[in-house]
Amino acid sequence: MACSIVDTKFPECGFYGIYDKILLFKHDTSTNNILQLVKAASDIQEGDLVEVVLSAAATFEDFQIRPHALNVHSYRAPAFCDHCGEMLFGLVRQGLKCDGCGLNYHKRCAFSIPNNCSGARKRRLSTTSLSSSQSLRLSTTESVYTSDARRFYTGRPVHLDKMLMSKVKVPHTFAVHSYTRPTVCQYCKRLLRGLFRQGLQCKDCKFNCHKRCAYKVPNDCLGETIGGDPTADPEVPMDFSSEYDGSDKSSIDDSDEACSIPGSFSPDNNQDGTSGDQSVYIPLMRVVQSVRQTTRRSSTAIKEGWMVHYSNKDTLRKRHYWRLDCKCIILFQNNTSNKYYKEIPLSEILELRPASNFSLVSQGTNPHCFEFITATMCYFVGEDPNTLPSVAPNSGIGREVAKAWESAIRQALMPVIFQDAPPAEGNTPHSKLRNSISVSNSQIQENVDIGTVYQIFADEVLGSGQFGVVYGGKHRKTGRDVAVKVIDKLRFPTKQESQLRNEVAILQSLRHLGIVNLECMFETPEKVFVVMEKLHGDMLEMILSSEKGRLPERLTKFLITQILAALRHLHFKNIVHCDLKPENVLLASADPFPQVKLCDFGFARIIGEKSFRRSVVGTPAYLAPEVLLNQGYNRSLDMWSVGVIMYVSLSGTFPFNEDEDINDQIHNAAFMYPPNPWKQISSDAIDLINNLLQVKMRKRYSVDKSLSHSYLQDYQTWLDLRELETKLGERYITHESDDSRWQMYACEHTLPYPAHFVPPPPAQASDDEDEE
Repeated sequence: MACSIVDTKFPECGFYGIYDKILLFKHDTSTNNILQLVKAASDIQEGDLVEVVLSAAATFEDFQIRPHALNVHSYRAPAFCDHCGEMLFGLVRQGLKCDGCGLNYHKRCAFSIPNNCSGARKRRLSTTSLSSSQSLRLSTTESVYTSDARRFYTGRPVHLDKMLMSKVKVPHTFAVHSYTRPTVCQYCKRLLRGLFRQGLQCKDCKFNCHKRCAYKVPNDCLGETIGGDPTADPEVPMDFSSEYDGSDKSSIDDSDEACSIPGSFSPDNNQDGTSGDQSVYIPLMRVVQSVRQTTRRSSTAIKEGWMVHYSNKDTLRKRHYWRLDCKCIILFQNNTSNKYYKEIPLSEILELRPASNFSLVSQGTNPHCFEFITATMCYFVGEDPNTLPSVAPNSGIGREVAKAWESAIRQALMPVIFQDAPPAEGNTPHSKLRNSISVSNSQIQENVDIGTVYQIFADEVLGSGQFGVVYGGKHRKTGRDVAVKVIDKLRFPTKQESQLRNEVAILQSLRHLGIVNLECMFETPEKVFVVMEKLHGDMLEMILSSEKGRLPERLTKFLITQILAALRHLHFKNIVHCDLKPENVLLASADPFPQVKLCDFGFARIIGEKSFRRSVVGTPAYLAPEVLLNQGYNRSLDMWSVGVIMYVSLSGTFPFNEDEDINDQIHNAAFMYPPNPWKQISSDAIDLINNLLQVKMRKRYSVDKSLSHSYLQDYQTWLDLRELETKLGERYITHESDDSRWQMYACEHTLPYPAHFVPPPPAQASDDEDEE
């Protein structure tokens, strides 16, 4: 009764567990000590005066601990959790609402909500005893709202609050963070806007705020949550603990940009690495300069409608519903059905011209309007009536209808650079390209138009880089798939235009199975078209799609050896790639152990063995320090990139933090190779990476030294490479001189040696024939 009076009359004076912290005294004027301690209910009689006294056992923390009175609530407007800042999702019963202070919370956050209710409305705290087991549960409280059946929840256990209140409060350690769910700033309560890197999050207590609010946030971080996993408490119901465990999986840590706010950033980077937290390491991602895009399954229609046609093989004029997209013309039976009569790929159209051949026009019939030719057939399209009778709109007959279709097909056949500007009437679709030069197999051919040789698919974007976009294409006569890189010459300085043409021409002389084949180059006053073979995917896609986000050592050895073999050929030709990265290592197939080829020689330089260059090249994440410091560099630049590729393949993260000196990071073994995952990786791999990531160029391993390293001189790797060479029918990675060595190695270690790798004995000349 005393507790209920305090709750009703003086709610601001109540605190959690007041039931255990009060003493009752009865006024008895007949005794020397007027106040008599009440020890049992029988000591109090009707009409006695009872005085309530607060015990000395009540501490300051008891007054600060004020649990919330939470009940399930349905929100009619978007609401956010006041603990984690994320939106409360759902249609009904989205979260919990405190009847005292009115704050909103996720159900999964109930265990971690601090007992700091600031409101007095409807709070019932005094009747709950700290000694009761119910105080440590996230369960219903029978003493609250017994009139209805709603469930009420309390926050985290009170003993946990007491432990946290005794801790020293420190400044927050903020880092830039990307959120995958709508989240509000927990300081100003406004939404963190943006697609990624929307705000800052404390690495310890997970407090979220705007970058502009970071300076205003008080220094009240209590560090990491005590107890860690809420499921460790046996009295926590399983339905809450399971939701709590996944509460932090909705965001992606972008701690590669640790925020250097004065008084807010901590240099502690978890040196021992035992916790497995890789927040200080930059996760492997596709760099901005080379964004890979997927091809749409269905192309957007450029034009569709009814049209008539006949061909040189069937002179009967037919009417179909035509649909033109960036890849083909489909002749449907009608405008509602998916059944079609014929599909004509644009890559098979060799010529589009006005009507000129009227030999197949029967007497009494109207002539066609235009025609296009493929390798096997000539199509005569449209119908031009001599008079102008009334024609149904959907008949497909008429000069204007045919003219619109001819213009649309011309537009689809054009290279992608002219699709925004239709050609003038009377001009061929590629008249601007008539003075172009095509370099094919080191032979110069004048007046060659790329549109007559290749069909470029504008909606099939294979990738994009700093200097252009790569489109899918097809050779018109052979039907061979190609990749066409369209380079904007306007992005280059005037002095580099001729250099670009010369370097592309030099690269065309390269013929190696580890290098993407450059078929030819076309040039216009504004663009350069580089035609290459089309491959399956890239190495970065393989790394990111792997189960652990990194590659196993066997596959890494297999790929790195192929990269080094291709670099050996390039360096022999005095060519340095200068932009080596997983995005530029293409996979020839979807096999588990695929052939790889180097591509994207936009930065390639002709550098002799002892020569140096100073121009800015490459992608910063994979560049050697001498390039970043604007010092002279040589072919060892590629070897640094190989070291970074090897590091990201084995770990799934970049080796360096951009906020610190690279040289210092290299010498910090705990930072470069944390136990997770490097304790599972062989020491030979770390040794090879260390020899490749040498700041001093003269100490950096060359291609031959890297290939001779014990890490790559592996029997299983040699078998995998020989299997690849056998499948391709050409030996370009391993050498015949190694066969006997590995055969002897297999015999000594009782390992199987494939029989098809054993070379046949050399044919011996007949002695009798020599004597004759």
